[in-house]
Amino acid sequence: MEDTTMATTTSPDGELLTLGVYAERAYLDYAVSVVKGRALPDVCDGQKPVQRRILYSMSEMGLASDAKPVKSARVVGDVLGKFHPHGDQSAYDALVRLAQSFSMRYPLIDGQGNFGSRDGDGAAAMRYTEARLTPIARLLLDEIDMDTVDFMPNYDGSFEEPRLLPGRLPFVLLNGASGIAVGLATEIPSHNLRETAAAAIALIRNPAASLSDLLALMPGPDFPGGGQIISSPAEIAAAYEGGRGSLKVRARWKIEELARGQWNLVVTELPPNTSGQKVLEEIEDLTNPKIKLGKKALTPDQLQGKQTILGILDAVRDESGKEAAVRLVFEPKSSRIDQTEFVNTLLAHTSMESNAPLNLVMVGADGRPRQKALTDILREWIAFRHQTLTRRTRHRLDKANDRIHILEGRLIVFLNIDEVIRIIRESDEPKAALIEAFQLSERQADDILEIRLRQLARLESIKLERELSELRDERRKLEDLLGSEAAMKRLMIREIEADAKQFGDERRTLIQHEKRALAEARVADEPVTLIVSTRGWARTQKGHGIDTAHLSFKSGDSLYGAFECRTTDMLIAWGSNGRVYSTPVAGLPGGRGDGVPVTSLIDLEAGSHLLHYYAAGPERALLLSTSGGFGFIARISDLVSRNRTGKAFMTIDGNAQPLMPTPVLDGATQIACLASDGRLLVFGIDEIKTMTGGGRGVGLIALDEGQSLLHCVTITAAGVVLVGERSGKPDTVTLARTALEPHLGKRVRRGRTPATRLKTTSLRPVLN
Repeated sequence: MEDTTMATTTSPDGELLTLGVYAERAYLDYAVSVVKGRALPDVCDGQKPVQRRILYSMSEMGLASDAKPVKSARVVGDVLGKFHPHGDQSAYDALVRLAQSFSMRYPLIDGQGNFGSRDGDGAAAMRYTEARLTPIARLLLDEIDMDTVDFMPNYDGSFEEPRLLPGRLPFVLLNGASGIAVGLATEIPSHNLRETAAAAIALIRNPAASLSDLLALMPGPDFPGGGQIISSPAEIAAAYEGGRGSLKVRARWKIEELARGQWNLVVTELPPNTSGQKVLEEIEDLTNPKIKLGKKALTPDQLQGKQTILGILDAVRDESGKEAAVRLVFEPKSSRIDQTEFVNTLLAHTSMESNAPLNLVMVGADGRPRQKALTDILREWIAFRHQTLTRRTRHRLDKANDRIHILEGRLIVFLNIDEVIRIIRESDEPKAALIEAFQLSERQADDILEIRLRQLARLESIKLERELSELRDERRKLEDLLGSEAAMKRLMIREIEADAKQFGDERRTLIQHEKRALAEARVADEPVTLIVSTRGWARTQKGHGIDTAHLSFKSGDSLYGAFECRTTDMLIAWGSNGRVYSTPVAGLPGGRGDGVPVTSLIDLEAGSHLLHYYAAGPERALLLSTSGGFGFIARISDLVSRNRTGKAFMTIDGNAQPLMPTPVLDGATQIACLASDGRLLVFGIDEIKTMTGGGRGVGLIALDEGQSLLHCVTITAAGVVLVGERSGKPDTVTLARTALEPHLGKRVRRGRTPATRLKTTSLRPVLN
């Protein structure tokens, strides 16, 4: 086959290029164009290019908030013809979004007509709708004619358009943004104006303010539709610190009491990206499920979901309308159903509880797209606002100086009016004669020659002197402002406070940490022993204390572990790729059979296999580690996922794999780590992190190239047992107190090889 990368072509500047290099350059140019020219907002004004062009075009058309609205088609035509040579539908879609109160926390366009609904209904055609700017849009446009931002030629050079809009507030946070570019995506949630303004002011006053200081003022997103954020403050802070994360959100509701003890659940607010129509469709799919493609009957999960919902829900209806933007009414099967259980079941099975992504990717002040932390966003906007204020002040100073220059020339006329009239009457070139006689500039001379006779009245002279005095006072203040950084900061703060007072409103989204609603079938809480084989077959036997020596398995299979737990607990399985999967212990078969393969209860990711298993209650803490030498502590509740696909939890580097999870013992004070070359390191348990969201963890023991971590356990003061072989026979050695001292150290140290002939393969704690 011919190698097309060796074919050549000529670039626009005449350079001879191989086809591969040309394609790479062309695709890179396209990618940069999409990233900066379409998909991502700018940190300075918070707008994508099409949004910026729509707002500027409407401003130039005189469509202020007090103007008569015009057809949206007229606006779109003006935008396409002057600034945005792309499809009319994409421009109209952007205009529609700017007008939707359920999409934008602070809409910038006042739309007249049908602009869609949160149920997914599209807007009417642009020939039917009308638009004008909202009052808050002036915060982006009022200073556009004050030399606050740079302008650039439009696509054909016939007009000029602003590179940025002089935003008086950080709109990139107020209204957020959503977009997909080439290799980049952004998902910026909206925020409350008063809170964002307060955080910006705090950072202006104290540039060294920390993220926690800012989050005390703006604790999280404020979605247009309200709802509730149930993520913990630590999870919210982690998302803002790295510029990426996922927030748990849920609907808000109330219980309406009816006659004779009856009651209804009424949902009044929904989380972002969820609509009443979507919730109704989810309920319909649960109560009337369809057989999946490739299946002959409904799956056990579908049957269980149907039984669960039909067992508690009698009817559901959508009463949303003009009176209430969201009103979903759920009627229980019986008034005796526990209200908390009723709510949790609906939340767990529908998108009324979901995740809201947070991905703070935007074009920075340096023109480069990047993922930014909250503090970086506010600092860059503050620097931009400082620049626009400085340019606005210089512009006003230049205007004042120009006017003063003109008025000083006119003052000469009033002081020498007879001489000026004589020169004008007698001179062939009055302009040159005036310049020579009174040392005027050409601009002053032109202005004097254009003065009307009625402007020479005595009253006009008084007005002139008053205006000149006011302008000189203004010039002095503007010069003082430009010469003082502190004064510029005070002005910036005053303007932010004034805008926040005029346009700010109360928070809509409640931020209150809650546990996620889990879809749990009601089962009897009984003690059971979960038996898992090395090939991943699981079954249960009633009670605790069973004799594992009498257990039978399939040919070639053996015991992996027997976990004494309860029917209400969860079985957790670890994949080779770091994903964790969960399934209820109550759903596993009992008796003396072989059980079922765990892989049939989950959707294992392609190319991976299950390595380890553990079953316990939600509060059980586990020590999780990888053969690469990293580890952390997490609870069973952190590992549970409502999806069969599990969730990514452990970050695996290179060829490393998850090691067997071990429980954190009550009273444990230390962690013992065993390296593949036999080295043992013991360090304090306080040196390791508890990570509820998973990750890589911290380094546990120093490893040379080719070495790995074999095992690690938590231990008490009683010590640790070395398990291995001596002379080809299984044996153990217990290390406690003085025998353990040579191995004590800080984490990520090397440790020492125990002074024993035992070939150690694993560890176990000494149990008191």
